[in-house]
Amino acid sequence: MSQTPTADRLRNRLVDAIISERTVPSDVERAMRTVPRDAFLPGIELENAYTDQAVTIKDNPGKPLPLSCASVPSVVAMMLDQLGARPGDKVLEVGAGTGYNAALLAELVGGGKVTTVDIDSDVALHARTTLNAAGYDSVTVIERNGLLGVHENAPYDRIIATVGVWDIPATWWDQLVDGGRLVLPLRWRGQTRSVALIRRGNELVSDGMELCGFVPIIGQTGEKTASLNAADTIRLHYDQDQVVDTDALADTLLANKPAGHFLSAQRIGGEETFDGVWLRATAGDDRVCRLEVTPKAVEQDLIPKPAVPGRSPVLVKDNSLAYLTVTREGIDPERPFRLGAAAYGPRGEELAHDLITHIDAWGAARLAVPQMTVTPSTTGAARGHVISKPESRITLAY
Repeated sequence: MSQTPTADRLRNRLVDAIISERTVPSDVERAMRTVPRDAFLPGIELENAYTDQAVTIKDNPGKPLPLSCASVPSVVAMMLDQLGARPGDKVLEVGAGTGYNAALLAELVGGGKVTTVDIDSDVALHARTTLNAAGYDSVTVIERNGLLGVHENAPYDRIIATVGVWDIPATWWDQLVDGGRLVLPLRWRGQTRSVALIRRGNELVSDGMELCGFVPIIGQTGEKTASLNAADTIRLHYDQDQVVDTDALADTLLANKPAGHFLSAQRIGGEETFDGVWLRATAGDDRVCRLEVTPKAVEQDLIPKPAVPGRSPVLVKDNSLAYLTVTREGIDPERPFRLGAAAYGPRGEELAHDLITHIDAWGAARLAVPQMTVTPSTTGAARGHVISKPESRITLAY
């Protein structure tokens, strides 16, 4: 497929920007310099096709819902790095999207050993059309519920999901070879991490995890959302195995009697990430949920501003809660922000101190990540803190 010099230049500039920020394997870099992302994004201006951001595609401007969404290119590079696909591998992709990721996979494995599946017929058709037009007609595109996998082309050396997955279905276990790699945006306790897992018999053992965000896969309903105020501007997101009294929490916030704001000993710089606090807390505390405070609620100053209003960790117990905050201080110019916890309810102060314990544990080893071991729900769990789901058990241990 012929491409204009402008597209080539923009594509190379994008890849240059990505590799300036993170290490990218040479084969992934080569694939990203080869596959024309703009060919998979019809109707999108050329320059927008080569920015490091997600892009929403509509096949009909009048449709109320988007056809698909193209992931952020730097996240694509990160997940392909985690996947480690090699020439000759058989790969299953769950979530066909625009077809761009499948084209990259085809470059990595060498031809027609890539199967991509999507539950949406329009998305599958779009992926098939763009892959053919870009010269990747050897990729197999199937319209199907991705949770079922594609058994007729199994087993696979690599499986990658490009949609948020809350539970790992047994069908994927059956279709992944022993020693194979599974990379997926795994969701637990309100957060999403791109986790690379290696199959070792009846265990999947982690080989790295990084923060990310993806649209949830259709068909998994283990995550719950509840409004904590009448205006629906403060929401709690939690897992089905967590016992949460949302009515009691709503009454506590309505009373507007804060239990206090408590500061930890941990300070951060302006560009320093603190998402590891959430990860650290989930490795041993089943009270961790996600608090969402909309811009309107922030503007109305309904509660003290969470660390990240749209998605902050919160500890919940009965009619009390405590959530992560960031406060600007002038004490240390290199690290002017201090992490803390805002609390509500009769047990709020206790929860706040527990959250600060998680903050301080993170502060002692800020780059540490836990070892994750996943087992089928029909077998015993590994040693460590276990999060049970219908089809799998997740164990986390630092």
